[in-house]
Parts: sequence; C-alpha cells; structure tokens
Amino acid sequence: MHSEKQAPVNYYVGIDVGSASVRAALVDEFGTVVAHADQPIQVWEPQPDHYEQSSADIWAACCSVTKKVVCGIDASQIRGVGFDATCSLVVVDKQFQPLPVNCEGQNYRNVIMWMDHRAVSQVERINATQHRVLSYVGGVMSVEMQPPKLLWIKENLQELCWEKAGYFFDLPDFLSWKATGVTARSLCTVVCKWTYTSDGGWDDSFWKIIGLEDLVKDKYEKIGNHVLSPGEPVGKGLTPEAAKDLGLPEGIAVAASLIDAHAGGLGVIGADVKGHNLPCENQPITSRVAMICGTSSCHMGVSETPIFVPGVWGPYFSAMVPGLWLNEGGQSATGKLIDHVVRGHVAFPELQSKAAASAHSIYTYLNSHLDLIKKSLPVGFLTVDLHVWPDFHGNRSPLTDLTLKGMVVGLTLSRGLDELALIYLATIQAIALGTRHILETMQAAGHHINTLFLCGGLSKNPLFVQMHADITGKPVVLSKEVESVLVGAAILGACASGDFASIQ
Repeated sequence: MHSEKQAPVNYYVGIDVGSASVRAALVDEFGTVVAHADQPIQVWEPQPDHYEQSSADIWAACCSVTKKVVCGIDASQIRGVGFDATCSLVVVDKQFQPLPVNCEGQNYRNVIMWMDHRAVSQVERINATQHRVLSYVGGVMSVEMQPPKLLWIKENLQELCWEKAGYFFDLPDFLSWKATGVTARSLCTVVCKWTYTSDGGWDDSFWKIIGLEDLVKDKYEKIGNHVLSPGEPVGKGLTPEAAKDLGLPEGIAVAASLIDAHAGGLGVIGADVKGHNLPCENQPITSRVAMICGTSSCHMGVSETPIFVPGVWGPYFSAMVPGLWLNEGGQSATGKLIDHVVRGHVAFPELQSKAAASAHSIYTYLNSHLDLIKKSLPVGFLTVDLHVWPDFHGNRSPLTDLTLKGMVVGLTLSRGLDELALIYLATIQAIALGTRHILETMQAAGHHINTLFLCGGLSKNPLFVQMHADITGKPVVLSKEVESVLVGAAILGACASGDFASIQ
C-alpha cells in the first residue's frame, strides 16, 4: 500500500570511537544504516605498554565523519546523536584544556588508552586491599580500568598533571561533554570502569584506602557526581559550537553514552530471530551472549538477578540493557593478536603480494589457502600438532592474570605460506577456546547461555565465526546490519530524542 505522500523518515546519528578509528553512521527509524564513514586516529606508543591518544584528534575525527554521513540530509529529520567509545582515560584541566599523561609533558597526548598496561604495580596494590567494591569486577581489578591509571598519574606526574587536573573523563563521557557542555557521566562507564555502584554510588573508603582521598575531598567533582542512564538526554542537547563542528542542528538530543563493546551488545542482543530454529527463540535475552570482536573481544551476558562470576567483570546493574545485570568477559588481544602473528611471520611479504594480485584482503586469501591445503578433513584438523596459548597481552577473563604470556607449541623449520596459514588458524582456534573458557565459567556461576551473537570487525571473517561455532558448540548469529556498534550508538540517540519510550 503506497500512500500519496510518504511521511518523512527520522534519522539518528551514531558515533563510535574505536582504538584505531572513528566511525559515524546515519541510521533511520527502522534501524537501517543509510550512510557511514570512518577516519583513522593516532596512537602513540612512547614506551612498551604505554598507549596514548589525543582528545583533540579524536574530536576532530568525530566531526569529520559526522559531516560526511549527514551530507545532503534535511537537518529537520535528524533527531538525536549517540556516542560510544573505548574506555580510555581523558585528562583536562579546570578550563577543559588537555594535560599530558606522559613524562615528556606533551599536552595534546592527554588520553591513556584502555589497553595501556603502565599501572601494573598500582593495580597490584589496589587488589591487595581486597576492598568490597572489587567483588563487582570478578574479585580482581584489571590494569585496564581507571583507578590504577589515576593512581599512576598521581605517583608519576604529580606536578605535570595531577595537581592541575580539573576533570578525569572516560572517553565516552568526554564526547557527551564536548557535545553538550555538561559534565554528567554515563552509568555504564562509572559502574564498569570506576567502581561506582548503582545502589550506593561512590565508596569513600575505597578511594581513601588506595591513596586517592583527594577525589573524595572535592565531592567527586573531578570524576563525576552527576550520573545518567545510557540513552538519557544530556543537558539541552548540542551546543551551538558543537553543532557547527559536527554539521548538525543545535539543540538536537545527545544521549548519555556507552562504552563501545556495550554499544555493540545493545546493537545485537535484542535481535529478532523468529523462524530460524535457534535455541534462544521464545527465550528471554538472558539466554544470549553478545560477543564484540575487534582489537580485543568482549563477551556480554545479561541476567535478571546479579550473578557473581569469578574472573569476569560485573555484575553491573543497567550498564548495558536498562533493568538487567551485565557480566562482561573479555580477551585483551584478539584482532591485534591475529595481526601480530600474521604480520610477524617470515612469509608475510609473500602473502601480501599474492593477496594483492588476487585483489583480496590478506585474511580472505589465507582462508582460501587453508581450504586448498585441507585435503579431506575439515579445516580445523590442520592444526592437530600446532597449538597457541593466546595471552600475549595477559589474560583478562577468567584467569585475570596480566602477567601471562603467549606461547606457540609445535613449530617446525617450515617458513612458507602453508606454515603462516596454519599458525593463523591455530591463533583463531586459541581465541575461540578462550571464549569457550569464559562461557563455561559464566555458566558454572549460574548463566544459562545457548546462543552467541557476534559483531565487530572479526565477525566479518567467516573462519573466525566458524571456529567459534565449532569450538563452543553453540550456534552463532550474525546481524544482517553488520555495523552493530554504530546501530547501538544510534539507539542511544533515538532514545534520547524521545521518539522511543525506552532503550528496549
């Protein structure tokens, strides 16, 4: 049925800041991505395990990609904006100017990335306190969370940074501040990375016992004392200055943000799977795990009551889906690990030239090469004598041991493309076995999981997806809309606009 005049469609903008790039999408009211763009951002690695970024560089990239996706769209149809980002730490002074998070005093490098592992001794001391807030992070805090990073800054950059600091933001909250001028924090960031609890707020005794009592003194002004649920509108929407930067109308709704993995979880976990004969059909979404697979991987499971899982973060109330408790397992290096193993191999130049000649990506080429050498058995059996332990960057879940190192067992003197393809396969299998370890630990604690929902860059690799199905023994669902993280961010904007009654 076509009516003579079609009602104008509403649009929402999702902006996703990943580890290496910023992406934006224009998403319509039906959840379809109608335009998307991306732009790389800079990462500095001044010494091993130190990873830094620039908040100015990140914001400039946000503006550039947003302008691209809204080009040619009637501004009155754009109703809301949602941000998600990696849980990196942004430091600014009282005038909101960047402060250095490095000994070189380089102000523009004012972001300690999520994957930075500089605060090892600080996190060991924090964990030694056995404070009660640690029970909400699987019993052991990760070096990738914010309290150890704050303590590192206080102990190493007292004059350069700590004494001048006006605000410490999680990157998703920095973006909503930049857009609205309001310093409110998202419940997602403060609960998942800063030890805020949804029932009790900040725990003064924790900050005092770890040596950060200065944050308590100013009533948590620096780390946030105004907390909003993801998707709630922030302030009065886009400020005139931010609207000009982003190429959007001023005053449109800006949502309280999410960490990037949580936006991916939101983008897939509620998918309609009717008619596919999946075990999660007609089951609550607590039977699903959303896996966001990129540079690192996150495993998001929700429950109606709090479940404490040893070595798995959470339970966090309303941190991803309002009204449900979230547990978050994770692997610190997945996409980064596969890249590291493949690019470091002696046959990599040969792979590069052959992939280029066949006009395929290196991973598409490797997958087809494995099919050529597999003979009669399924491809997974090629690595019967080759094994990888994947914790090259420590183990996040469920062993929570950042001192663990990687290992390869079963090497031969072969140096060719076959050997590279096999070690690539063994690495993917090792990552899938790590996922299985996380899922088994979650199930032993009380989760009932029967289906995996994958999104993120690695979910576009059919070998990665197949190995996860084979090794976990669970069906894997992929979204028709591959940009699930951007859909999750746009859902936030749609909720903030008031066009929809809730995230659900």
